[in-house]
Parts: sequence; C-alpha cells; structure tokens
Amino acid sequence: MDNVIFHIDINHCYAQIEEMLYPELRKVPMAVGGHEETRHGIILTKNDMAKRYGIKTAESLRDAKKKCPNLLIIPPDYEKYIYYTTEVKKIYYEYSDCVESFGLDEAWIDFTHSQQLFGDPISVAKKIQRRVFDELGLTVSVGVSWNKTFAKFGSDLLKPYGFTVITKDNYKDIVWPRDVSELLYVGPATSAKLYQEHIFTIGDLANCPVEKLQKKLGVLGGTIWMFANGMDPSPVQEIGWEPVPKSIGNSITMVYDVDNLRDLRPVYFCLAESVASRLKEAGLHGNRVSVSIRNSDMENYSWQHKFDTKTNVSTEILHYAMTLMREYEFDVPLRAIGLSVGNLSPDENIEQMSLFDDPYAHEKEKKLDIVMDQIREKYGFYSVRRTCTLQDAPLTEFNVKKEHAGFHPVGYFRGRKMF
Repeated sequence: MDNVIFHIDINHCYAQIEEMLYPELRKVPMAVGGHEETRHGIILTKNDMAKRYGIKTAESLRDAKKKCPNLLIIPPDYEKYIYYTTEVKKIYYEYSDCVESFGLDEAWIDFTHSQQLFGDPISVAKKIQRRVFDELGLTVSVGVSWNKTFAKFGSDLLKPYGFTVITKDNYKDIVWPRDVSELLYVGPATSAKLYQEHIFTIGDLANCPVEKLQKKLGVLGGTIWMFANGMDPSPVQEIGWEPVPKSIGNSITMVYDVDNLRDLRPVYFCLAESVASRLKEAGLHGNRVSVSIRNSDMENYSWQHKFDTKTNVSTEILHYAMTLMREYEFDVPLRAIGLSVGNLSPDENIEQMSLFDDPYAHEKEKKLDIVMDQIREKYGFYSVRRTCTLQDAPLTEFNVKKEHAGFHPVGYFRGRKMF
C-alpha cells in the first residue's frame, strides 16, 4: 500500500480566528502582533487585506505601519488560539491515530492505513477541509502526497482554501520549477549559498550531484537533496507524541534599553523563573546555560557554558546567567535578552553534587520555586513576586512564561531518527 500523507495548514491562523469571531475585521487591514509601547512589536500574522500592503510576518510594527498607516493591530490571545486549533485537530483525530502537529496551525496526518476504513484519500481530505470550515468557520489549505515534505509543499502552494495533490507522476512538474527557498528546511542562509552555486530551483537542487551539496552544506546538503527528489522516509508520529527538547528557554525585548548589570539582573531573574518552571513541568534539568543579547545597535551576541551540576532551580540558573553576562561590557545598551538551559536529562531527584555545593540550600530553593508556581497557578502570576523584581516594575512586569514561550514549530528533525 502506497503511503498517503496529508498536510493541513490553517491559513493565517491567529488573524483568521480573530476574523471568525469578529467578522468586521475582514473589512480592514489587520494583523495580530505585539505591543509597540512595550517594544514587543512584531507581526505574528496578518489578514489578506494587510497582505496586499506587503506586510510580512515577523517584521516590526513600526515597519508595518509605514506600509499601512491604518493597520489595525490585535494583541495575541494564545488561550483562544490553543482552544480553536485543538478543536480543529480533534477533527483530524477522527481519521487517523497518526497526527503530528507542526506548531499550532499545521499538522500531518498519515492516512495510509485509514484508507481501509474511510476509502478514497482525496475525497476524505476534501471532506476534512469542508468540515473544518462548516464546523469551526476556518479555512485550511491541504496538501496530499506520499511523503511529509511534498505534502507540506502542497499545502503551502495555494492559499487560502487550497488543495494540491502531488504524486510520483506529477511532482517534477509541480515542485521542481519552484524557487529552492520554498523547500522545507531551506532557509534564507541556505538559499543564499545555493544561489551562489547557481542552484535556483528545486529541480536544480534535485539534479545537482549530492556530493557537491554535501561538500558545500554538510549533512544538510544530502538531506535537502533527498527532499527535492521526494525521498523523505520520516514517519508521521502518533497522537500525543512530543519531541524531547534539546533546550528550554525564553527571551524578552525590554521596555527600555539597559546599560548596566545591576538593572539587568531582575529581568534575568524573571527569565530564570520561567525557564526553571518549564523545566520542572517537563521533568528535566540541565547544566548547559546560554545567554543571548541584542543591543541597541541591533547586534547579536551569545555565550554559553557547561557547568558541573544539573539544575532546574531559578536562583542557580540566574547565577549561571549573570556569570556569563559579565562578558558584556555595556559599551552599547541592551535592547533584548534571552536565556536557555540545555544538555537536558530527566530530573529523577538523584543529583550528583560537587564538593562545594550546599545540598540543603539547593533543596530549599527548589521547594520555594515549586510553592511559588503553585501560588501563581491558583491566584495569578502577580500574586507573588521576588522583591528584586519590584525595584523597577515596568522593566519586569511581564509573565514571560505565558507571553513569550512561543508556539512555533519545533525543528523538523527534533527527537526523530530520519534515515
């Protein structure tokens, strides 16, 4: 039995959910984005009217407003988006036990064995598309193919409400003429390198000697060559599958530039609390701490270090972060910062302490973290706060765990064996 894979994408997801709930928004250029007054100002998604002005996802609100002065910005409501995208996926679950999410708005469905129950896959894919619209008022684009790469390519090809079938007979006509940047896992940096080699289309990539690509791009070169030739054996994971994260982190654009370590510490404490909480929820701890910064000249820097003992305690993560931040001399003030913990493993309460650690202090701080998380869960995030975060309230008044965790696709290869 040939593989049959669907890829379904909710068109401009956040904006479409807002339009579904408030139909009058369809009549104006609108985007879901951050808050420019707190400098969390990027476009997350836009509606079709805003798209006509050339507004792009991830550009700043300031740049978007230059293109369209009357652009309406709607602040994101992730709880609402999670609810409706979950309802959409409940429809998918009726047709297969292998449904793999790719972010909130995209999913693959392995329909291979479901053909025995539901019949013709093209008819069923169209039925799913109609059901999502009839039952939830949302349009989705659908790609059908024999592998995940081409199924996603098909759903991206026509929007909104597109439907594309890519087979072993027609893929060279549909896929190969398109720009190489449209292939999964070929980002801007990779595209630039391929253009230098006069590889402009996916067909050019498919017909290029794989040895040349591997020499230029390493392992990635061989992988995207296989993708271009329709060779993607990666399976659609079962419902409920979650990749094991390589790291857990958060970042924040601060409300104003910070030019010293003292003022930066409370902000990093907020990030450390969020990262520690997410680590404990996942039952993980790690000892590779990374910090990233962007200064007011829009220059990016990062430092990381692997420490002796693994942790998921906020005060310990903060200590490691501030140790790394001493590398920065603050000759240019900082605009945005990030913090992550990697080299993760299960936290089984069996911890190797160094001779210089205080196990009692470690356990005390861990219990304090847990109690604070419980209080916040019951009474709200601002019901309990560290005193140091009150010294400059505007700088630290954000729920970074809720507002800045992000709901973007994990890396395509994360947690899976490909070949």
